[in-house]
Amino acid sequence: MVRHARARDEPALAAIEATSWSPMSGFPSVIDRDRQRGRAFFSDDSPPRIHLVAERAGKVVGYIRLKPPSPLPENAHVLLIAGIAVEGAARRHGVAGRLIAAAVEYAAAHGAEKLSLRVLGTNQPAIALYESVGFEHEGVLRREFRIDGGYVDDVLMAKHLPTSTLRDL
Repeated sequence: MVRHARARDEPALAAIEATSWSPMSGFPSVIDRDRQRGRAFFSDDSPPRIHLVAERAGKVVGYIRLKPPSPLPENAHVLLIAGIAVEGAARRHGVAGRLIAAAVEYAAAHGAEKLSLRVLGTNQPAIALYESVGFEHEGVLRREFRIDGGYVDDVLMAKHLPTSTLRDL
């Protein structure tokens, strides 16, 4: 089941985030730094309402964070997947796919015409997942990050959502 996050989900989501990131998938140094500083999972710029969570047998097993990519009104037709993570034991069971499907549904219901994301070029399993659900490559920022002594590309991907014909009139 996928639903909106609640404040009481915070400990479970923080635990998933803390165990899900690696140099291949993201930025563990940021997660480690935030954990050492006692940073909460939810914050003013990342409140529960922008998260969808996946539950299995009543347990939170994953999340997806959806944000506007910028504060500009000219960019308001786009939503950004600003994070997705699934607990290790729940991986390879379709949880991430269901979270993405729910994000697409949420974005379309809120008038978005495009859902975008950034993924490290080293995270081939995530890239394959995004491609399998209709995301396309829109660009690559070559050597954008230096992780564990090596350069890593930042891959830009997006899924264009159908727009209502009523909106086009």
